[in-house]
Amino acid sequence: MPQVIPRSRSWHVSTARRIPCPHAGCSRWFKSLPGLKQHRSSAHNYSFDPTASANNGHDYPVPTKPAPGIVRDYHSELTGKLVPWHRRLFCSHYILGDICDANGQQIDRSTLPPPVSEKDPNDWAPYCDRMQFETAEFLFKNAEMSASNIDRLCDLWGGSLHTEEGSFAPPFADHKQLYRTIDSTPLGDVPWKSFKLKYNGDRLMSNIPPWMDQTYEFWFCPARSLVANMLSNTEFNGEFDYVPYRDFSKEDEKRRYQNFMSGDWSWMQADKIAEDRSTHGGTFVPIILGSDKTTVSVATGQNDYWPVYISIGNIHNNVRRAHRNGVELLAFLAIPKAAKKYVDDPVFRRFKKQLFHVAMSRILASLKPGMTTPKVLKCPDCHFRRIIFGLGPYIADYPEQVLLSGIVQNWCGRCIAFPSDLDGGGAPRTSELTQALIEEFSLGILWDEWGIDGNVVPFTEDFPHTDIRQLLAPDILHQLVKGTFKDHLVEWVGKYLELEYGKAGAKERLADIDRRIAAAPPFPGLRRFPDGRGFSQWTGDDSKALMKVYLPAIEGHVPDDVIRTFRAFLEVCYIVRCNVITDDTLMELKDALNCFHQYHKVFKDTGVRPEGFSLPRQHALVHYEALIRLFGAPNGLCTSITESKHITAVKKPWHRSSKHNALGQILQTNQQISQLAAARADFEARGMLPVSRLAYLPPSDGQLSLSLTAEPNLDEDSNAGIVDERPGLAHSDVKLACSPARNRARNALALAIELGIPSLPKLITCFISEQLQPDSVTPSIVPPFTGRLKIFHSATATFVAPSDPSGIGSMQHEHIRAIPSWHRGPARYDCIFVSTDNTREGMLSMDVAQVHCFFSFIHTNGQTFQCTLIRWFDCIADEPDELTGMWMVAPSFLEDGSPHHAVIHIDSIVRSAHLLPIFGRGYISPYVNCHNSLEVFRGFYINRFADHHAFELAS
Repeated sequence: MPQVIPRSRSWHVSTARRIPCPHAGCSRWFKSLPGLKQHRSSAHNYSFDPTASANNGHDYPVPTKPAPGIVRDYHSELTGKLVPWHRRLFCSHYILGDICDANGQQIDRSTLPPPVSEKDPNDWAPYCDRMQFETAEFLFKNAEMSASNIDRLCDLWGGSLHTEEGSFAPPFADHKQLYRTIDSTPLGDVPWKSFKLKYNGDRLMSNIPPWMDQTYEFWFCPARSLVANMLSNTEFNGEFDYVPYRDFSKEDEKRRYQNFMSGDWSWMQADKIAEDRSTHGGTFVPIILGSDKTTVSVATGQNDYWPVYISIGNIHNNVRRAHRNGVELLAFLAIPKAAKKYVDDPVFRRFKKQLFHVAMSRILASLKPGMTTPKVLKCPDCHFRRIIFGLGPYIADYPEQVLLSGIVQNWCGRCIAFPSDLDGGGAPRTSELTQALIEEFSLGILWDEWGIDGNVVPFTEDFPHTDIRQLLAPDILHQLVKGTFKDHLVEWVGKYLELEYGKAGAKERLADIDRRIAAAPPFPGLRRFPDGRGFSQWTGDDSKALMKVYLPAIEGHVPDDVIRTFRAFLEVCYIVRCNVITDDTLMELKDALNCFHQYHKVFKDTGVRPEGFSLPRQHALVHYEALIRLFGAPNGLCTSITESKHITAVKKPWHRSSKHNALGQILQTNQQISQLAAARADFEARGMLPVSRLAYLPPSDGQLSLSLTAEPNLDEDSNAGIVDERPGLAHSDVKLACSPARNRARNALALAIELGIPSLPKLITCFISEQLQPDSVTPSIVPPFTGRLKIFHSATATFVAPSDPSGIGSMQHEHIRAIPSWHRGPARYDCIFVSTDNTREGMLSMDVAQVHCFFSFIHTNGQTFQCTLIRWFDCIADEPDELTGMWMVAPSFLEDGSPHHAVIHIDSIVRSAHLLPIFGRGYISPYVNCHNSLEVFRGFYINRFADHHAFELAS
């Protein structure tokens, strides 16, 4: 059994929401100062006020100031208003890119934008009416129904409409009519084009390799048309930056980095563009690209695809992460293949690289004229502006970074650090430096001593103000999650155990680590590992989930410096995923990196890595500070964005295809989905459809009981996820489930017997007294409550979590469970953060408790109270654990030795908390699992690495 850890008893007093938001027009209240601070940073830091609407005489948001306490400095030349430097930090007016008419003539800023559409408000063309459009959208996009099933449904639908009064037709006669109608939608109809390339270099006289005669076909959409569609998408209005800017804290003038346009790169590009005075007053639109090969099936013939995606830097990071048509499929690249004997042929390898760059140059050619001569395009606010394009960051993993930058494998694409000593650093790689070296040295010296493939000319050389070597975006997924964590640190732990204890001893300890991982209590959105690390193929989601529970699992089996290495690395991961990064955050990042580099030497000292740590993906961490200053917060530029786009753009269309010549069907499916999305955006903008960002509704426990008959998803809580609401419109709150549970106790006494907590009636009475007289020093005498109770098995917490996967308004929801049988199995009683001191921040403002029951009742005065029965946990120390950096807690007991229970209002709940057992050095019993670990162990870590929101709360 685990060792009992001494604990101190403390009194816990929960607090409901009391702190108002001081922002004008905002009615939000908060439970703690950290909640208010995060809300102000996220909800009120917009280029437009999301709550402003018809007050200005039209339906478009009006300009507003940045968040309170933030001073915004705008690039002057691209605004048309020159502001002296000494006045910029104190400039009170809000500046946007100059607006113009459709002919490019500048107009007054007070001019109202033209209407969204000239069409009649009831014009659903090419659809007959709302029913036909929503049917098409549901069948094709949402349900992804096959053609045969669509035909069957239309037959059944039509048959049901034959009545004695007459016959009526369904929205569509069959799938052919549905497809024709979607194809005739003019909006979003960007046709696919193609071109072919083939090898034209030196050829052998005989035995010519087949790949030299093969023709390679590339499919693409005109890049300018895709960008024009993004710019005209009114859905982005309010979350779109028209001008490069810099944010500073008014209090200490420290810099803040958030969305892409807040970084230095867009500012410096604007400086270069503004050298041409004809561009003054224009709107700079950075083009963000990304590509990543993907496999759709391992059981069929052609299963590899190489899609290229496009986005723009003006939309906010949360929009790009939530996609929302902010990331579009640009092209499918050909993947040259050859027989095994030619795979390592230098000529073939050179050809593949040159083929990529030539193709990318042609695919982006439609943007090139707009990089020097402004083009008039409509923007999300429906105004026209003079747009100047520019190639921006490229999102890619390391193999593609090698291809993009024309470097040699194992070298860094951003600096000239030697591969045997990458951490030794080196000067930045630039186009000028590379060209000078190519002119000076032979190809062999370039390859061996400078890491340059002199045969490759990057496609960016064909475009102005562009240097691909300085445009390689930070890649959190492959450099941190999959690279440093999974491929390096986790593997090194296994090697250390084998070196220290032999193969048999290492196997025994790894088995105990697996049992510890499997014993992690459930948490909303957290994937479970019933077999520990025992899965054959790692995915990015596997690595992300394992990171959250791995640190306590290895404690006691590895040296303390290994624990410190993991802690420092996890802190780096969570810091760089912050939605807003300040100068102070960058100092924290630098400190965490220094700790990581200091402590990971333990792997060298113990013989795990005797050769050192010259690893490209790990080396990339030293560039993160500079990349953040250039491009803003990295969570808007990550391969996780492109990899998740694979699902909707490649994998799902492939699975609904006939698998024969699937690429053409994939292209058509993507085009039809884009047409449906554009049509919906147009109908919403014209007020014909309600805006599809509805607040999340709590689950009904009645529905939940029905879902128990389905196959349970034990890997993760699928009910946790994003909410597509803007923070200014949605409430961050905790709500009980829509429907009460069945076959549960109906009064306090019966519930006390059911839960085995005799003090429950007294606790309810004390709760009522506190609620009726919250400011009373001496509690009033309240008669025992004998009324009816409604029991609920869950509550939904909805909150702003901009650093986590979230909706377009950075909102996320999660379910907090208190149910005696979860998926017809053991009970599940989740833990929560409870606000107890709203004058302090972090863990000092909260306590942790375990929920035993959610219930509500109506008091004799007619007031309804929504409550939860909890058991308190006490902090073991007044500060986090020095080794792991996590707070430690233990179950709280009263003086008589009984568990410390309480009834609190659900408004005191902040969100779910995740507790991980303090395993110590002993092996855990095979009978311990995720369902009983909270009862078996007596000491726990508050898992600050459960997600990024928890990292900010529990730090």
